[in-house]
This record gives sequence, structure tokens and C-alpha cells, in this order.
Amino acid sequence: MHARSTLIALALLAAGASAQANDLLDQLKEKAGEAVSANPQGGNSGGSSLGNLGFKMPAIGSSTVGNAAGVLQYCVKNNYLGGDAASVKDKLLAKITGQKQQETGFASGAKGLLKGGDGKSLNFKLLSSKVKEKACDYVLKNATSLI
Repeated sequence: MHARSTLIALALLAAGASAQANDLLDQLKEKAGEAVSANPQGGNSGGSSLGNLGFKMPAIGSSTVGNAAGVLQYCVKNNYLGGDAASVKDKLLAKITGQKQQETGFASGAKGLLKGGDGKSLNFKLLSSKVKEKACDYVLKNATSLI
């Protein structure tokens, strides 16, 4: 019976660790949402500071045209942007056709991963809907200047 007790104790320990890991993940997601809860401001050169935590949006520039186009596709597909966002995306795509590195960036962006020329990145899937809208607006504003 001792082996059975040990097995039950291990199962309870694993369940507790799993619950703690999930709590930690929820806390990180909440902090990420808080970090980008302010309106994006500024230009595309060094990224924009958001929120009280000093979070900087990834910088969007000529080296990230493909990724910006992909993020715009993600934003339009998920109804965070409308209007001329699809047109901007199409114009950006026309600039990168045949450039493998840019096309790879597009694929990442279409999955909701914004990668800046400054090495910073932002996973839209970890953000709240309200913050995603603001981040999509940031990408659209900066991507328009790349056309």
C-alpha cells in the first residue's frame, strides 16, 4: 500500500505544479496586457513606449516590411482592423514578392508575431482584444509610411 500512497502523492504534486505553472502563465499574460495598454505613440525608428512598465513596441522599418504586411493580414483576418489596412498590406506585399527573408517575415506576422528591426518581438496571441486593436493600429500607422 506504501507504493500506492507514493503514487497518489506524486500525482497530487504534479497537479499542484501544473496549477502553479498555469497561474504563473496567467500572471505573465496579464502583465503583458498591462505593459501595452496605453496607446502606441511615436515613429517607426526605435519603437514606441507603452504603458507604465516601459514596454517598447518593436520598430517597424524597411527590414520588416514583410512582417508588417503579415501582421496586417492577421489584424484584418481577426477583425482588429478594417478600411484601408488590406490595401496597405497588398501594397507592402507587392514590394517583397520573391524576397525569401521578407516572405518568411510575412508568414510569422500572419500568425500574429510582430518582429521589429530592433530585435524586439510581440506575440499578439498573448494580448487582450483591446490591446491587439491598439497594436494593430500601431502597425498600420507605421506600415503606411513604408509604401
